[in-house]
Amino acid sequence: MRASWHFFRHAPFWSVALLTYAFLLAPFLVLAAASVDGGEASVFFSFPPKSFSLKWYFEIPPKYFHALWTSFTLAAATAVLSTLIGTTAALGIMRGWGRHKEALQTFFRLPLQVPFVVTGVVFLQFYYQIAPWIGFNPIGSFGGLLAAHVFMCTPYAVGTVSAMLANLSASYEEAAESCGATRWSTFWRVTFPLIRTGIFAGMLYAFIISFGDVPIAVFLAGSGFTTLPVEIFHTLLFDYSRTILPISVLVVIFCLFLILGLQKFAGLDMAMPSAGRT
Repeated sequence: MRASWHFFRHAPFWSVALLTYAFLLAPFLVLAAASVDGGEASVFFSFPPKSFSLKWYFEIPPKYFHALWTSFTLAAATAVLSTLIGTTAALGIMRGWGRHKEALQTFFRLPLQVPFVVTGVVFLQFYYQIAPWIGFNPIGSFGGLLAAHVFMCTPYAVGTVSAMLANLSASYEEAAESCGATRWSTFWRVTFPLIRTGIFAGMLYAFIISFGDVPIAVFLAGSGFTTLPVEIFHTLLFDYSRTILPISVLVVIFCLFLILGLQKFAGLDMAMPSAGRT
């Protein structure tokens, strides 16, 4: 009797949760089903699929895999650099003794107040202005796009690490320093283990934002350096191909395994609790 009452009491919650998951996953399920349709190439895809075939997976052009590797390396470099800068800034803001913490927090949040497309246009104009001074134009280069992505993603690292430091008592670090530990030893042995989840969460945010960016990369990418989202964007505009469906499915699966891997090996289960943790 108690079990039945417990089930009916939580039935509305589970119904809403299932409907929400269905709403969020439905587009991907349609995409995945359409990617295995064995029909002829056309500007439309069939759902439900009329026949099952993986032929479109084997016909993905090499340019997409090259663009995927470009996006991955760019996102990884962006995640590392923006997290290093963001962690350093968060430590300075939250553990500093300055009187302008709120002003510094606002300063590091400024990139989030600017639309990404505006950021792309500004960097485009900035690179054209500095090209005569530095001897080359950063547009279409790895470094040029990396700088713009680090600018865009650093606020996420600052926010996640600052949130962890705000809930961390400074007495732990003071105790370590009173025992003779250096600043670096205190950070590595005391502070870092306690804020590790915030650091990896900021790194994950930066990776995802950089990996999926279109508004900035579409202005700064070049013919020899194109990210996967921009390659797909151009294909949808000028030369539609059914191979976009399987490459999109593969990217979603890749991101899913990446998130699960970070949750398992980097300790993000503390920030995103698993079902088995109580």
